[in-house]
Amino acid sequence: MKILKKFWKWLLVIFAVLVVADIGAASYFYHVAVVPGHKDFLSSSAILKKSDPLYKEKLWYQNVHKQTWHETSATDNLELDAYYIPATHKSNKTVVIAHGFMDDKSKMGASAAMFHKMGYNVLVPDDRGQGDSQGNYIGFGWPDRLDYIKWMNLLLKREGKNQQLVMYGVSMGGATTMMVSGEKNVPKQLKAYVEDCGYTSVNDEITYEAKTMYHLPYWPLVPSVSAITQLRAGYNFKEASALKQVAKNHKPMLFIHGNKDTFVPTRMVYPLYKADKGPKQLLIVKGATHAKSMATAPKIYQQTVKKFLNKYVK
Repeated sequence: MKILKKFWKWLLVIFAVLVVADIGAASYFYHVAVVPGHKDFLSSSAILKKSDPLYKEKLWYQNVHKQTWHETSATDNLELDAYYIPATHKSNKTVVIAHGFMDDKSKMGASAAMFHKMGYNVLVPDDRGQGDSQGNYIGFGWPDRLDYIKWMNLLLKREGKNQQLVMYGVSMGGATTMMVSGEKNVPKQLKAYVEDCGYTSVNDEITYEAKTMYHLPYWPLVPSVSAITQLRAGYNFKEASALKQVAKNHKPMLFIHGNKDTFVPTRMVYPLYKADKGPKQLLIVKGATHAKSMATAPKIYQQTVKKFLNKYVK
């Protein structure tokens, strides 16, 4: 009997130690993944080099006059910030651009220049907790999807109901774009989407990164980090699914992914493309690593985007 009691005592001690260790690890990885700040695994170079294949576009973006717009987040009452650049000639075409993980509106020069050259007005918001927007967490596109719909409605209010809108995003911004596509209250003026290297879901992406970067299994770490995210940021990883959202989309979408992407693996784009219910096209860019499709094949990239959108935006 005494041996049995000792066994259960030690079992409880071991269980308690494991629970404490899991909570500690989950809290650490919550700060790594969800809390805004410097990330060791991301390139932080902001120096513009002439060797950059998109140098001219980025230089134009640095120098062009930008209006600063503000909006309030759909939840949590945060002040959000954005750049707005009117087209050179008056236009009823506007693109809303979504940036990537720990990026911000200042880094979207190449994308903004591409659409501006195509005759679009350009709106580039900062997501919650990034750039000049308020917030102490990264939403990975999920709470942000509702903010982008607010930005679209603000555009229509300021620039007129006759605007034709396009949403475009890269990496986390690509996932955000797909997450927006599944919402019922997207304005009817939204004509098409272009997503570049977005993930299937936050759960899938965090699981993949835990394995590839830290050699950690899904259980129990990812569910624990997700639970902390639910408590502190108001969403969880499993609900934040681009795959489930595109399955509800019936508007045109162009999917783009590099075939050498190892950050958001190329394989993720195929179930996304298959699940989408609207008119669609898939571009796989040979030799492109993560978020480098435009830089790897700028001519093919820009021509594909332009040709696709010309079918739906007049």
